[in-house]
Amino acid sequence: MKSLSTLLGSSARRDLESGPDDGVVRALTEMVTHPEYPCLGARSVFRRDTASVVVLDEMEHADDLATLADALRTFAARTKDATNFVSLIAAFRSPVVTSEAQFEELLWGVLQTLHDGDDQPWTEGVSDDPAQPHFAFSHAGTAFFIVGLHPAASRIARRAPLPMLVFNLHAQFERLREEGGFDRMRTAIRTRDTRLQGGVNPMAEDHGDSSEARQYSGRAVDDDWKPPFEAREDDA
Repeated sequence: MKSLSTLLGSSARRDLESGPDDGVVRALTEMVTHPEYPCLGARSVFRRDTASVVVLDEMEHADDLATLADALRTFAARTKDATNFVSLIAAFRSPVVTSEAQFEELLWGVLQTLHDGDDQPWTEGVSDDPAQPHFAFSHAGTAFFIVGLHPAASRIARRAPLPMLVFNLHAQFERLREEGGFDRMRTAIRTRDTRLQGGVNPMAEDHGDSSEARQYSGRAVDDDWKPPFEAREDDA
């Protein structure tokens, strides 16, 4: 079997840029179910077939982001009572991402556009200020924890052949914490990530200790970092 790094190489990206949507889904499934992939939550989603994947063209195109917004609304309504881990994954065929800073800007551009077009108030129980420890992104009345993946990621676990945004229900992590399984899963993931990368992700923090916004893009950021995002005044 190919190593995870080899699996995520440039040849995989070239194949997916022009391939059909089901090719993207197959490549994503192969990546997440690879024995070296550290995120147990993601592996659970694909093992249970509870991942919703939408393949789009552009991260900056209004029509593609409108499609994503519709998919998120449908996903939020369908999974509001889910007991298993579920995720919505948006994969973009373009642009070609060459740096972590570029991807970070694109990611927050997508989230700002989604928020600007959202007619629901910010989810109760989480902050709309990305500088606050209890921040979580909100769309369609649902709180999400975002995981960004792209070809130029320095962390192997965040590296993918195409730019992708994974929308995880924030409530599923809170439920896991209440049931006592969160610490165990977190420790296992960090152990697997260390085995893959040689060290723990320096941005890995627990919700409430620092803003999860710092983790969304996967880029290591300074203490004074602020994302290019602003919530509407009626949500503040």
